[in-house]
Amino acid sequence: MRTVVVGHGMAGARLVEDLRALDPDAAITVFGAEPDPPYNRILLSDLLAGRAAVDDLVLGGPSDVDIRSGVAACAIDRAGKVVTGSDGSQAPYDTLVLATGSDPLLPPIDGLRVDLPGVEVFRTLADCRRIMARPTGRALVLGGGLLGLESARGLAGRGIEVTVVHAAPFLMERQLDLAAGQVLARTLRQLGIQTWVDAATVRVLGEDRFRGLLLADGRELHAELLVVSCGVRPNTGLARAAGLAVGRGIVVDETMRSVTDGSIYAVGECAEYAGQVHGLVAPSWEQAAVAAARISGVDPAARYLGSKLVTRLKAAGIELAAMGDTQVADDAGDDGPEVVSFIDPTRGTYKKVVIRDGRLVGAILLGDVSTVGTVTQLYDREGALPPDRLGLLFTGLAGQGPPPDPMSLPDRATVCQCNSVSKSAIAACVLAGARTVADVAAGTRAGTGCGTCRDTVAALVQGLSTCDAEPAVATA
Repeated sequence: MRTVVVGHGMAGARLVEDLRALDPDAAITVFGAEPDPPYNRILLSDLLAGRAAVDDLVLGGPSDVDIRSGVAACAIDRAGKVVTGSDGSQAPYDTLVLATGSDPLLPPIDGLRVDLPGVEVFRTLADCRRIMARPTGRALVLGGGLLGLESARGLAGRGIEVTVVHAAPFLMERQLDLAAGQVLARTLRQLGIQTWVDAATVRVLGEDRFRGLLLADGRELHAELLVVSCGVRPNTGLARAAGLAVGRGIVVDETMRSVTDGSIYAVGECAEYAGQVHGLVAPSWEQAAVAAARISGVDPAARYLGSKLVTRLKAAGIELAAMGDTQVADDAGDDGPEVVSFIDPTRGTYKKVVIRDGRLVGAILLGDVSTVGTVTQLYDREGALPPDRLGLLFTGLAGQGPPPDPMSLPDRATVCQCNSVSKSAIAACVLAGARTVADVAAGTRAGTGCGTCRDTVAALVQGLSTCDAEPAVATA
C-alpha cells in the first residue's frame, strides 16, 4: 500500500507517525513545503521570546519514510493517482492524505503587503527567524486573537516595545467575553504590552518600508516592525485544482475521506467536517488517528465525530483557558443558561462557567486555572456537575487553599488535553521505567502539544518515581 502525504506540519507528521506504528510495511512518501523537519508550531512564541531553542520544537518521527523536505506538491493526477512535486519529482499513490494546513490571512488594508520591508506574518519557523533577525525597538501586532497575543508576548520577551492593534471590541473575541477581554488587556499592560481595541486600521504608513499604521479615527501609530496575525485561511488550492469538493476547507466525511474521492483523505487545518474547520492541534491529531486507522485497515470502524475545543493561550505570565459557548446575552432571562462568575481585575483573575440543562457548556478561566482539569473534563464528557458551583471556580472552601497535588488526581483524569493522556497512562509509563518528563513524552506524547501540562507531568514523574511500591492512584 503506497501512501503519499502532502504536508509535513503537526497534522501530517502525526499521521505519518500513527500510520507507521499501525502498518510497519506501508510505503510512505511525504511532500513538505518547508525545508525544516516537522516542528511544534505552538512553541514558536517561546522561540521568539528566547525561552526555547529550535531543537526544542522539533518533532520526532519514523526514519524509514521518503521525506521530500522543501518540495511542495504542485499537482494531483487523480486518474493516474500521481502527485507531482515542485522539483518535478513524482510519487504514485494508492492513498493520498492532504495535510496542507492554512495560510495567513492578510486583511484588505491600503498599503499592506508582505514584501514591504518591516512587515512580517507569524506562522512558520522561517517567519520566526526573520522576525528575530530584525533589530527593532518598537513593534505593532495587527490582530488580538490567540496567535497575535502569543507573538506579542514573544516580542515583549525580547525587550521590544509592543502594541497590539485589534479591530474587535475586545481581545480574543471568539473565545472570551467583554469582561474577560478587559481583564486580559489589563494583564498584558502589566507585562508591558499595550492594546488598542475597536481600532480599525485603514492604511499602512511608509512606501519604501513599514513606518506605522493609520487608524480609522485618525490616530497614527509608529513602529519599525509590523507582525500581521489576523487569522488564517485553509490551504485548499491544490485540492480545488484537483476537482475535490471544497467549502471553507476540503470537505470530508466522518472517516476523514474526501466526499469527492474515496482514495483521498484530508486532516488538520485544511479539513472541513460537518461545516467546521479547526485551527487547534488536538482536533488535528484526533483526525490523523482516525485516518491512520482507516488507511492501515487496523480499525475499519474508526470515525471522527467532531471535537470539543479547549483554547489555551501559550504566553509567559498569562494563564488562560477557554472552551465552548461563553457568550450569554444580558437579556437571556429565566430561560437562559446558569452563569457563575468571579472577577478580580487587580489580580488579573476572571472565572466564568456557563451551565445549560445541568451540563457545563462553556468556561473561561483567566489568571487562576487551578480547576481547569476538572472543568475541561466536565465540558468534554458532559458529566454531572457538583451541587456547589463554586467548586468549579475555586479549589478548597470558598477559594481558600492551594491547588490540588497532581498525585491526588483521579486515575482517569486527563493530564494532557492535546494528546488525551490520562494520569493512569503516565503512571504506567513511570512504572515501566520513565524517570523524566522527556521519557514520559516519548512514551505517551504527554506535553508534546501546547506544553501547558508539563509542570503537572513533572510533578507526577517526581511523585510516582519516588514511591517504593506501586503508586496508589485515586479512582474517585
